Amino acid sequence: MNHFRSAALAVFVALAPATLSAADSAPTATAPATVPPVLQDLRSFRELGSVLYVAAHPDDENTQLITYLARGRGYRTAYLSVTRGDGGQNESGPEFGEKLGLARTQELLAARRLDGGRQFFTRALDFGFSKDVNEALRIWDHQEVLGDVVRVIRTFRPDVIIARFSPEPSTTHGHHTASAVLAIEAFKLAGDPKAFPEQLGAGGLTPWQPKRILQNTGGFGPRAAATASASALKIEAGGNDPVTGESFGSIAARSRGMHITQGFGNFGGGGGGRGTDGPRQETFALLGGEPATDDILDGVDGTWSRFPGGAEIGRLTNDAIAKFSPADPSASVPALLAIRQKLAALPTDPVVADKRLQLDHILQKCLGLTVETLIPQAENAPGETLKLTHSATITSAVPVRWVAARYPLLATEQKIGTALAAGQPTTRESARVLPANTPPSQPYWLRAESTPGMFVVADANLIGRPENPPAFPVENVFEVGGQTLVIADEPVQIVAGASPAQARRRLDVIAPVSLAFAGEVELFTPGSTKPVVIELTAARAGAAGTLRLETPAGWTITPASLPFALKVVGEKTKLTFTLTSPAKPANAALRAVATVNGAAYDNQRLVVSYPHIPVQLLQPTARLKIVALDLAIRGEKIGYLPGAGDDTVAALTQMGYAVTTLTGADLTAEKLKGLDAVVIGVRAFNERTDLSANLPGLFAYIEAGGTVIAQYNRPNGLKTPQLGPYKLSIAGDAPRYRVTDENSPVTFLTPDNPIFTTPNLITPADFGGWVQERGAYFPSSWDEEHFVPVLGMNDPGEAPLKSSVLVAKYGKGYFVYTGLAFFRQLPAGVPGAYRLFANLIAVGRK
Repeated sequence: MNHFRSAALAVFVALAPATLSAADSAPTATAPATVPPVLQDLRSFRELGSVLYVAAHPDDENTQLITYLARGRGYRTAYLSVTRGDGGQNESGPEFGEKLGLARTQELLAARRLDGGRQFFTRALDFGFSKDVNEALRIWDHQEVLGDVVRVIRTFRPDVIIARFSPEPSTTHGHHTASAVLAIEAFKLAGDPKAFPEQLGAGGLTPWQPKRILQNTGGFGPRAAATASASALKIEAGGNDPVTGESFGSIAARSRGMHITQGFGNFGGGGGGRGTDGPRQETFALLGGEPATDDILDGVDGTWSRFPGGAEIGRLTNDAIAKFSPADPSASVPALLAIRQKLAALPTDPVVADKRLQLDHILQKCLGLTVETLIPQAENAPGETLKLTHSATITSAVPVRWVAARYPLLATEQKIGTALAAGQPTTRESARVLPANTPPSQPYWLRAESTPGMFVVADANLIGRPENPPAFPVENVFEVGGQTLVIADEPVQIVAGASPAQARRRLDVIAPVSLAFAGEVELFTPGSTKPVVIELTAARAGAAGTLRLETPAGWTITPASLPFALKVVGEKTKLTFTLTSPAKPANAALRAVATVNGAAYDNQRLVVSYPHIPVQLLQPTARLKIVALDLAIRGEKIGYLPGAGDDTVAALTQMGYAVTTLTGADLTAEKLKGLDAVVIGVRAFNERTDLSANLPGLFAYIEAGGTVIAQYNRPNGLKTPQLGPYKLSIAGDAPRYRVTDENSPVTFLTPDNPIFTTPNLITPADFGGWVQERGAYFPSSWDEEHFVPVLGMNDPGEAPLKSSVLVAKYGKGYFVYTGLAFFRQLPAGVPGAYRLFANLIAVGRK
């Protein structure tokens, strides 16, 4: 059954988990240990309170509080994450940037399915760690991201907003502080019709003023109350889920455990972390609006009486709850239809629309009515015929007639006109053509090129949504008790043998061919000519057409285009163009475009697949960064020991090295003999279990004349405290030992050092055009007798840091430890990063 993936029901995700009102959650001697889910849904339907939790990133949210409010009190509860976590580190795989943000989006959705909340985002891009709230708001575009927060408030209409962080500048992440600043500003503006007027009227929204905004103070742990002000508002958020009997703390821990790319997979059990069993006191400080004395929703009318004409709905709902029969939920159908009729008479607003969907879901459950639309394959190209299998099943004896299956994208429907029989599935086949102008699927926030701090979204109606609406929505129309019930759905493929999260795959629209350059970056000597190879892969048999490259000014490509013809699905072909770079250093990008049957396609095919989230297909523009630079190298053979995953091997290959991938067992002087240098991947000391025992062999290689470059590690979770042949520590306050301003001035502490002269003359210009940051987790202490700091840099207003690159002679060789973010700069095609890295490899060579 596919309740929650459809366009209409997507807004209903948070309402599906069974919940109790605050009054109903108190245990009594005669109360059952658990109650039926549909009864809990009815009690949640009765509740009109709503809370929006606001923070900066995936994993910033208080899952215990969200669980308690959504499942315990039955409130409409949502989390607004200002960013999608694109700029963070990945503890589970090689995905960074937009691919990591996509994975973390799905992790948040998986978390909300557990704790009962809904999920929202703004268009703000996580550009990496920021020490300053003003920097964060400037890079994000303060006005634009503020408008997004206002839009979410007007869409969700919370009674209370809760900010995770303080708006006062501190040593925390600048994004954290900025999220609170934005929440307060949006709280003040959301009810003002003069603020962001484009959202109103034709924009589909109306002003909305929440009652108050609070900060969730005192930390998240069980000792939170001890750190909160004695005058702070406090509520008890412990207890058990009425449906399952599981503690809110255990559910919260499982919810938080979905943040696996951030290393939180161990939160999956009961208790621990930000989800704890037993009593749990949450504390709050007022940031704006009306003060509260006893509860966060003081003064909020949480009943249906808040709507003119709604009191009768509340009365009918109470009566339905009192008369609900666990043995025969279908007996409640007449009462639900009566409530539904009253609800239809209320003026529509976002809360009423939510409640209508929730009531329809309850009606479905009481009828025992399930629907689904299956397709044989999840990926379909524009113009193809979708082979749809619609099915409906009912378990009750209530008369229900299946009227039709509608296809809003086509403005057509398939007449069905069949009465459903209890226990007898009804199936209908349908064939519908996917419109030829349907664009290939791509997450809506990734369809256009972003700015440094903001995603660009053309359709304002999508802003705030966690993911795309269905590519091909379906509406199943039923008649029950003289009323029309429309159940939204979308086509899915059942994937045999897949993990539970990947067992049902949404329809993705694909191009008939996908394009791929050999790598992300191609390096040129100024004025040189090189072949550029593009691989085409057929997604459909008989894909034929022409391929061209859009050439930037100053670059010359031949030929203008090349033909291709691919006979079978999966067939690949490589087409080679000749590209000549300008006579002077330059950076640019090539875009590949294939024309098939008159339609132009420029997409790559990238798949993000982790077992705990659905498979995510990305089809970004096929672009190649082309860099003409003066680059010299020394040595030929490099050994690479992988860490957490980066593109260093591709970069080294582009630079002209022959690269051999190593394991821990290869770290012996004998096996490393003949290599000009060994490069250790990012976070290898955090990730690899075969490194510690083999360090003596690595050091023996250095002692015999080898060079080792170790890239950054994180201070927490080191598999070995020994990072080099001499004392070297990265312990300490991590924000203090990083430089987040990618344009930070750089000082050459030892200007005559060969690192700045051999084989490339490094100048301040080589530190221009860096992306996201200079680096992170610089060493906090080191053996000053042996290690030589060569670079100084700092964020504005801070003392210079000298440990971004440390070089030590050991025996006949050299050990280099660097926290510079080469893993970001090299894939971004930053020329100076390539030149400096070549010099690190060449240290000690003449």
